[in-house]
Amino acid sequence: FYLTPPQVNSILKANEYSFKVPEFDGKNVSSVLGFDSNQLPANAPIEDRRSAATCLQTRGMLLGVFDGHAGCACAQAVSERLFYYIAVSLLPHETLLEIENAVESGRALLPILQWHKHPNDYFSKEASKLYFNSLRTYWQELIDLNSGEATDVKEALINAFKRLDNDISLEAQVGDPNSFLNYLVLRVAFSGSTACVAHVDGIDLHVANTGDSRAMLGVQEEDGSWSAVTLSHDHNAQNECEVQRVKMEHPKSEEKSLVKQDRLLGLLMPFRAFGDVKFKWSIELQKRVIESGPDQLNDNEYTKFIPPNYHTPPYLTAEPEVIHHKLRPQDKFLVLATDGLWETMHRQDVARIVGEYLTGVHHQQPIAVGGYKVTLGQMHGLLAERRARISSVFEDQNAATHLIRHAVGNNEFGTVDHERLSKMLSLPEELARMYRDDITIIVVQFNSHVIGAY
Repeated sequence: FYLTPPQVNSILKANEYSFKVPEFDGKNVSSVLGFDSNQLPANAPIEDRRSAATCLQTRGMLLGVFDGHAGCACAQAVSERLFYYIAVSLLPHETLLEIENAVESGRALLPILQWHKHPNDYFSKEASKLYFNSLRTYWQELIDLNSGEATDVKEALINAFKRLDNDISLEAQVGDPNSFLNYLVLRVAFSGSTACVAHVDGIDLHVANTGDSRAMLGVQEEDGSWSAVTLSHDHNAQNECEVQRVKMEHPKSEEKSLVKQDRLLGLLMPFRAFGDVKFKWSIELQKRVIESGPDQLNDNEYTKFIPPNYHTPPYLTAEPEVIHHKLRPQDKFLVLATDGLWETMHRQDVARIVGEYLTGVHHQQPIAVGGYKVTLGQMHGLLAERRARISSVFEDQNAATHLIRHAVGNNEFGTVDHERLSKMLSLPEELARMYRDDITIIVVQFNSHVIGAY
């Protein structure tokens, strides 16, 4: 099934979103110029989510990608709730008191976040009251705990992740008299999601990561070439430290069964995630919640089974690993992406493709045909394709779209092959998932002048 270039473009651009940070009096005071984001589904419905917001009561901008599994419910809830938990964790005591007093007396609340959303980015209206009440309980506790010290960003990020995960678990245990909501909180808790979130404030960049999505910095070297700096570690079986951490947390007798076929208890790829209460609750609690839950829950295969060798839960945590980086003028952009991108592309290629896209300057590497016997005609074709590629940069107005085009359409020479792109994008839903994962990307562009002036 062959798609024309316009059809390919309409599929690639369906979920793209761009935001430019407004300038103040011609002087841009933010270290962020703006960001581009996009998503390409492989699952139907897509299980990835993305979020971006400006913190209104503190400084800084929040951006995040969330990769759901066993459905999209948990990724959806985390994408709409986590930034509120982070924002509240960062607020000074006086502001928390102000917000609490406003709720008490029924006055309008100070807005905490300004969201930057694509029309397709869904918010669950039905759950908003429940979500608000959980968040309010959290800030009331923060008010009571007031230590008078300024909040450390790293600590705020860790607390927010853990607290939201805890609330997701509690809401599912308590249930809800409204049967729709009851089913929703259970679906959220029994599905799971990774999260990779960046907080940018001036030259301070913090990345909090739980799971196997990744953050990467694009750096422009003095000679104009591009390099990548990794700002997160994958929490999976490929990370030896992570395997050791899991083993340290459980008795020696379980050492053999903890990680099987590169999965946690032989089942779960990420070793850290939100939700997934099947890997966190005791067996008694799981049974009690499922028995008292709605019938739909019993029909769900995923909720019924107990993981094998399940002796000393919890086996899973949502606690993020936080990396802090001080931005430098040569740090030009940040890429946050779910593992759908990293499975297909090396970070060095990501840095080069985005860097060349943003600057419009192509460093032509000599054509490498590694070990292929190439005829003159093929060589001519490669050079013609390279020329076409330079003009193709201009068909994407969005850096994330440009990256997805490469991730899905690259051939063995590292150039976008329209035929391959067409084939990959026209796969029927049930097949697409076998060839690739959902891909979600946010590309944040930094303002070197502002960073240099700090």
